[in-house]
Amino acid sequence: MKNKKFKLAPLYGFGLSFAGLAALLPMQKLWAILLTAAVAGLVAFLLGRSSAKKDLKKQQEELEKIRAQAKVTAEKKSYGPEIDPIIAEGNRALSEMGRLYMSIRDTEVRQKINEIMRITDKITQDAIADPSDIPQIKKFMNYYLPTTIKLLNAYDRMSSQGIEGENLDRSMKSINEMLDQAIVAYKKRLDSLFENQALDIETDIEVMNTMLAREGLSGTKDFEI
Repeated sequence: MKNKKFKLAPLYGFGLSFAGLAALLPMQKLWAILLTAAVAGLVAFLLGRSSAKKDLKKQQEELEKIRAQAKVTAEKKSYGPEIDPIIAEGNRALSEMGRLYMSIRDTEVRQKINEIMRITDKITQDAIADPSDIPQIKKFMNYYLPTTIKLLNAYDRMSSQGIEGENLDRSMKSINEMLDQAIVAYKKRLDSLFENQALDIETDIEVMNTMLAREGLSGTKDFEI
C-alpha cells in the first residue's frame, strides 16, 4: 500500500497544485493556464523523482540485507558434506547478482534482480531447514540459477555498449521478459520445497484433532472428569 501511495504521489501533486493555482489565477487567460500547467507539472516531476529515489533506496537496503545474510551464513559452522556446497554456491550466486545489480542501470531490471536474489536466498536456506529438499535445490542450482546469471551478464554487457541497435534492443528486451518468467518459476520452486512440511503439518493437525476429541477437549462433547 505504501508503494502504491508513492506511485500516486505525482498525480496527487499535479492535481492539488493545478487546483490551487487555478483558484488564484485568471484561468480565462491563456498565460494563466500555461503557467498553472507548468507549475503543476514541475511539482509532479519532483514528487515522482522523490518516490523513485525512495523505492531505489528500499531495494538497495534489501539487497544489502541479503548480501549480509549470505556473508554471515558463509562464516557459520559446517552443515555437512551435502549442504555446505549448496550454501557456498548460493552465496557465490548472490554475490554475482549483487554485482550485476550495481552494474546495470535500468531500474526495472534491477527490481527483478532484487526479487530473484530474495527468492534464491530463501531456496538456499531451505537446504539447512529441510535436507530432504536437497535434490530439488541441486537441480535449481545446476541449471536455472546459472542460466539466469549468464543472461544477466549478457544484458549487462549489451547495456554498457552505450549504443542502440535492432539486435541489441531485441536481445535486451527478450532477457527482460525472461526475468519475469524466471521470477514466477523461482516462486513455484520455493513453494514446492514446502510440500513435505505442509504434509507434516496436516498430519500433526489430524493427530491433534483426534487426541482432542478422544480427551473430550475439542468442544464436541462435555469434559469428562
